[in-house]
Amino acid sequence: MEDTPDTHSLSRQLQFLTSPLLAPLEHHTMDSGLLPKSLVFFTLFLFITTTINAASANDPSQPILRPLGKEKVTRLRFYWHDVVSGKNPTSITIVPGPSVNSTTGFGSVQMIDNPLTEGPELTSKQVGRCQGIYASASQQDLGLLMSMNLVFTEGRYNGSTLSIIGRNSALHKVREMPVVGGSGDFRMARGFALLRTHWLDMNTGDATVQYDVVVVH
Repeated sequence: MEDTPDTHSLSRQLQFLTSPLLAPLEHHTMDSGLLPKSLVFFTLFLFITTTINAASANDPSQPILRPLGKEKVTRLRFYWHDVVSGKNPTSITIVPGPSVNSTTGFGSVQMIDNPLTEGPELTSKQVGRCQGIYASASQQDLGLLMSMNLVFTEGRYNGSTLSIIGRNSALHKVREMPVVGGSGDFRMARGFALLRTHWLDMNTGDATVQYDVVVVH
């Protein structure tokens, strides 16, 4: 049988449809089919990430997703008042030293709820409380083991805290202690505090100490 013009046309169409040139078009069609799925997964990922970040800002139990390089440095100065004497002491002995012959009071433990003020006078504006304990931990010199929470009650950092723990060589002119954490505006904080004795009554043991605190948070 001879091929008619229509037969020739149909044959050419069949050859074109089976041609290798169509392979890229087939792949393109498959990729186009996957594209909507990729968009769905990407959109879902963005939604979940945004939801977690929003929840973290309001829920303290959630982790903070803070971008690297977004931390800041805060410097604070205030005065710590250790009131041992009088009718309303803020520092009381809960465990006396076992030896009356110890020159350092080794083994004694104090519980404190000391006021923190803007200025060196006890009557100046109070900005917070220092709550914790300190103990005489050295037999050779006056070395105190201190564990304290600085609880801010006024100003920008009202409700936030800083935690300090370490050794205080109380008779040195300048002492450095580590800031190991915090809460509120100071969540994830770390840094240091420089302590300088502003005033000390050798008879009563009352003292005022200047705190210069530097924290990264």
